[in-house]
Amino acid sequence: MTDLQTLATDAKAWPFEQARALLKRLRNMEKQGKPHSGPVIFETGYGPSGLPHIGTFGEVVRTTMVKTAFEALVAGEFETKMICVSDDMDGMRKIPPTVPNPKALEQYMQRPLTSVPDPFGTHDSYGAHMGARLCAFLDGFGFEYEFLSSTQLYKTGRFDDMLLRALEKFDAIMAVMLPTLGAERQATYSPFLPISPSTGRVLYVPMISTDAKAGTITFEDENGSDVTLAVTGGNVKLQWKPDFGMRWAALGVDFEMFGKDHQDNAPIYSRITRILGETPPQQYVYELFLDENGEKISKTKGNGISVEDWLKYAPPESLSLFQFQKPRAAKKLYFDVIPKAVDEYLTFLDKYRSEEPARQIENPVWHIHGGRPPQWGTPVSFALLLNLVSAANAEDKETLWGFISRYAPDASAGSHPLLDQLAGYAIRYYEDFVKPAKTYRAPSDQERSAMTDLAAKLRAWDGPVDQSELQSLTFSIGKEHDFENLRLWFQALYEVLLGQSQGPRFGGFIALYGVEETAQLIEDALKRA
Repeated sequence: MTDLQTLATDAKAWPFEQARALLKRLRNMEKQGKPHSGPVIFETGYGPSGLPHIGTFGEVVRTTMVKTAFEALVAGEFETKMICVSDDMDGMRKIPPTVPNPKALEQYMQRPLTSVPDPFGTHDSYGAHMGARLCAFLDGFGFEYEFLSSTQLYKTGRFDDMLLRALEKFDAIMAVMLPTLGAERQATYSPFLPISPSTGRVLYVPMISTDAKAGTITFEDENGSDVTLAVTGGNVKLQWKPDFGMRWAALGVDFEMFGKDHQDNAPIYSRITRILGETPPQQYVYELFLDENGEKISKTKGNGISVEDWLKYAPPESLSLFQFQKPRAAKKLYFDVIPKAVDEYLTFLDKYRSEEPARQIENPVWHIHGGRPPQWGTPVSFALLLNLVSAANAEDKETLWGFISRYAPDASAGSHPLLDQLAGYAIRYYEDFVKPAKTYRAPSDQERSAMTDLAAKLRAWDGPVDQSELQSLTFSIGKEHDFENLRLWFQALYEVLLGQSQGPRFGGFIALYGVEETAQLIEDALKRA
């Protein structure tokens, strides 16, 4: 075994746990006389009725993390591939209000999304347009994947064998599905949804008869006539739950993760796969995100953060970290979490360089960067940059670099591109979220006395501009002025000087902003009050 393979065998990070479970599945299949052939398939799915969103990103980035962990574990024994399947043969059930001229699409309701004209006028169909948007979205993050259109899979015959097998197992599939339905739905249910020859719509109709030998179904079309269609060649599609299991069987999917909203249906997907004679994939269920009020994030409600929102204020690695951390715990996803996620990413990146290999592969940045984290991070935290923007009234990165270069003389935009990006992110985040919420307050007599003392000590400072020593100075002044809770002393500094209740270590802020400059900041604030 390679050193990395040995480490992967014992690593506790959740992607490695899933990788080992997947390898165990493959070993068990070998014992059953079903040795794996071809690449190990990691699947993600996409509903193209709307644009890719933060859930799409999360599913792909997390699946990529498991795939990377699996590759480390097997050390070349298996090839791997990630596929992204677009369910673009689904009927259009509602028209997004954001598309151009939505009324023009009303006549295409219930048509497969690949049979609906593209309202944006750039592709052959609505489904093709959304598929292209998905690919552009994933390509922008550098994901490695193969895009598959469900319509093409049905029409080119990729699903034909499993569709014929599903027809043979029609009664067994019905026995799985009917108990999950209400009485009214049971009366009309069929796992096969024919595409109407007369209207082109996806039909939810019962079967008059099925003929497994001929490979056909017979149903009543919308015009009242009885129609017999082959289940192959794109004439039908499956209901979404049987489709899920059939797709696993037809594509040989080995691993798939999905949100908690699928958890109750996952056993149904697996039973369908087994009915079709194949082994269900290793599955991983993750929790859904909540908004700041604890409500489930919904595309329809628009109560969450989009990927574009996040990337306006922070690097993609911070979003990947947010996805990596505790995927099975419900987490609030709103704008206030962004600065914390950025600084946590920077902290993990800084730690990685000095860690032993066994700790490195547990570090989130190993998983975020596919096992190859960058060598250099940044000498300045995002929280410090936000405070610097506030104190310096900076409106451009050049102003911030004037302070940064003095604090870290070896740093420049060229040598530290991440820091340069963070400077731009900090300005935007400050303008949109910090500045509007600022509330300055006047100091109490005790606070005024302590701040006056701190300004005088800073004016007289002749020691090194060292954040630890400056933190100790600030701490000692708080003790000298009898603050029982020194956290309240530091909170007072931020509330009086910067109009906010918290911030990073104040000694770090002094070192970055400047000793004389901080003294002046204190004096100006006391004059205002």
